[in-house]
Amino acid sequence: MHIHILGICGTFMGGIAALAREAGHTVTGCDANVYPPMSDQLRALGIDLIDGFGADQLALKPDVFVVGNVVTRGNPLMEAILDAGAPYTSGPQWLAENVLQGRHVLAVAGTHGKTTTTSMLAWVLEHAGLQPGFLVGGVPQNFGISARLGGGRYFAIEADEYDTAFFDKRSKFVHYRPRTAVLNNLEFDHADIFADLAAIETQFHHLVRTVPASGRLVVNAREESLQRVLARGCWSEVVRFGPMKEEPGALRARGEPHAFDVLRGAMKVARVDWALLGEHNQLNALATIAAAEHVGVAPEVAAAGLATFQNVKRRLEKRGEAAGVTVYDDFAHHPTAIRTTVNGLRRKVGAARILAAFEPRSNTMKLGTMKAQLPWALEEADLSFCHSGNLGWDAAEALAPMGEQAVVLDSIDKMVAAIVKAARPGDQVLCMSNGGFGGIHAKLLAALAAKA
Repeated sequence: MHIHILGICGTFMGGIAALAREAGHTVTGCDANVYPPMSDQLRALGIDLIDGFGADQLALKPDVFVVGNVVTRGNPLMEAILDAGAPYTSGPQWLAENVLQGRHVLAVAGTHGKTTTTSMLAWVLEHAGLQPGFLVGGVPQNFGISARLGGGRYFAIEADEYDTAFFDKRSKFVHYRPRTAVLNNLEFDHADIFADLAAIETQFHHLVRTVPASGRLVVNAREESLQRVLARGCWSEVVRFGPMKEEPGALRARGEPHAFDVLRGAMKVARVDWALLGEHNQLNALATIAAAEHVGVAPEVAAAGLATFQNVKRRLEKRGEAAGVTVYDDFAHHPTAIRTTVNGLRRKVGAARILAAFEPRSNTMKLGTMKAQLPWALEEADLSFCHSGNLGWDAAEALAPMGEQAVVLDSIDKMVAAIVKAARPGDQVLCMSNGGFGGIHAKLLAALAAKA
């Protein structure tokens, strides 16, 4: 089969391209301003990339055009495909029909932690000798790639609630039909496509409807929103994780996030000693253990796999040190994720000063839907620097409750100068964005070195 992918440089569509190539298909693709790192990875796989969405690409005559959700009506190539009556499908549907069919799918859904938990799960299954396939929206450092077919019957996938394509407004995850589904957490997000939290809960209920009676739902016991989802109907086994007190059958942790016992009820079933920080990762580990157990991996085997888990790039990733100042990169793009990331770093560095630099870049954050939560999200940082470029709301007003602890700047260069001026040896600079953040990490390290 020859498939031509529209929007190929996104992590999800790039992952599909890699899987299709591994399966022996001819793969070509296009995107606006073809960009790394995915463009580099795909070219290394021998995939031809075209810059832009020109209608002349119709002449490639692939067996099917696979359309990413970055594509809208009015896109020149999409309009040509529609006019010609050429075959097209969405990325999730192509994946479901050509890769996931007949496999035991383990899907990880949730507002936060999808990439990390899916990566943990894939690594635990690999550690157990199950040779899983996987597709995640990042690069798990244990594997060095974001997707592979695998050699066994199991496939772990990051299950996104964002919509599928301009012609299919269902959440991506309803296509995957998992037998094991992790519901990690659920908050309001994606304000550009969902009116409120109830609308997202409906999509999660649709996911629950696709899990067979012999399947397993692994559900965060702390999330009221997920309890509402299950109350709308549930036909599968439910294993809860993370309750605040002992609960029959549920998995919970006892100890610090970096070293803890895993308890089922009052019984210890495993112990996790690993390099990751933060209570959020402790909860991700419990979800991973419960999901892996459903396919026969004992909790102690899963815990041994977690001990060698190296996390995902851009998850509190240390980018370097200069002039005694350490610079980190993190993907946090939602107030809860920002708060969790800052808290995780605080636990690591103790009383050292944390300078948080963040960019409200996601569609939800650019709309200002959650601006009032930012002071709460940043309260454990000593100083915060906000990039206000391309925002439709007043960042200075939103951060005013923080007083002199918050600085708002309208360019990356101004941010770099302000952070370098404020920084002193021993400081920890935490850069948070779901985009490239204008290369701020390298600029900071260079400027700090020059200052020294």
